[in-house]
Amino acid sequence: MKDVLTIIMAGGRGTRLMPLTLDRSKPAVPFGGIYRLIDIPLSNCINSQLYKILIFPQYKSQSMVDHLEDGWNIFSSDLGHYLRIVGPQQRMGAEWYRGTADSVRHNLYLIERERPRLVLILSGDHVYKMDYSQFRIYHEENDADITVGLLEVDRGQASEFGIAEVDNDFKIRAWEEKPREPKSIPDDPDRSLASMGIYLFKTEVLLKMLKETDFQDFGKDIIPKCVEELKVLAYPYRRLNRIRDYIHMVGPDGVRRLELVDGTRDSQYWRDVGTLDAYWNANMDLTGVDPFFNLYGSLWPIRTYQRQYPPAKFVFNQRNGDNPPRIGMAVDSMVAPGCIISGGIVRSSVLSYNVMVRSWAEVDESVIMDGVEIGRNCRIKKAIIDKDNVIPPHTQIGIDPQEDRQNFEVTPRGIVTVPKGHFTS
Repeated sequence: MKDVLTIIMAGGRGTRLMPLTLDRSKPAVPFGGIYRLIDIPLSNCINSQLYKILIFPQYKSQSMVDHLEDGWNIFSSDLGHYLRIVGPQQRMGAEWYRGTADSVRHNLYLIERERPRLVLILSGDHVYKMDYSQFRIYHEENDADITVGLLEVDRGQASEFGIAEVDNDFKIRAWEEKPREPKSIPDDPDRSLASMGIYLFKTEVLLKMLKETDFQDFGKDIIPKCVEELKVLAYPYRRLNRIRDYIHMVGPDGVRRLELVDGTRDSQYWRDVGTLDAYWNANMDLTGVDPFFNLYGSLWPIRTYQRQYPPAKFVFNQRNGDNPPRIGMAVDSMVAPGCIISGGIVRSSVLSYNVMVRSWAEVDESVIMDGVEIGRNCRIKKAIIDKDNVIPPHTQIGIDPQEDRQNFEVTPRGIVTVPKGHFTS
């Protein structure tokens, strides 16, 4: 993989994730307690032995830049490895980036200077595990000019994506953005191939297309144009992607043990967390005994910047007035370092660093971010609470939908989102 240059698009505004993106870009949004979304594609790169990475930020990127500088300074320049954060430089005029392809066009000199054989284009805000070395083998075995990562989805959902029409050899014959009548897969009439925002280019093809056109976006402009002139191949992600890792299995004897699996369940997992509902769902997919997206594998780890907090603590509280004694506990949940569960109960939730859950409070199916304090006797259910909130005792969030809508953003699914610093001490 030494001759592959990776470009990660990390400039998304994430307007549908407001208020989580009020002060941060979409790739910088926290995920899974200790991570940020950009850690996912970066970890896929490292696990795939890709060590030449360019990151293109744009909007409200400072928190992401701080995170990358603190936690991803792991590359050896002596070995030719690097991770470079390339801010918008207006090298081609006074305009900002107008799209994914335009951001690469503004930085073509970095590709020409590196002279890679292939260029891999990724989004910085999707949740999945993918072995890009398998993607590269597929691309070269089929002598493709461009290979596009595509997700098999039900046709009823396909109108939300860019959809590829393919022949029996998975060569892309046509491409349409958010079609009303999505084309199906030749051998599967109930499903369509939807864009994942993952593209592998022969370098000369990418350079020629960007220099000779003014196209702004890969999905909307470049791929449809290239389909007419070049060999553009579909990579059916759920059929071909295989992540090899150890997972817990229960044997015939009832004993739970680690077994090496070539193709874990989350080899087929992919989520675009572009909405608050999708973001909440992806976090909930981390919880439970057998999570849909497993962060505990040893052969395909997800890396991040680990902050220096003490281990999580769970405290027993004595009787207080009418309140009975209670042991602080968390069930089917992920609890980051620095958290203290002091006589409260946390169920099916994700807690980031330094969260305090005080006595007799209950937190269910919620995402709680850094530095949040949940007061005594609070009830929090199906909520996303952004950082730096001190929630007063006896507060209820996610219990009364009408009251929640008067104060907070409530999604179609009923997830309540509390903005950063809404409750002050």
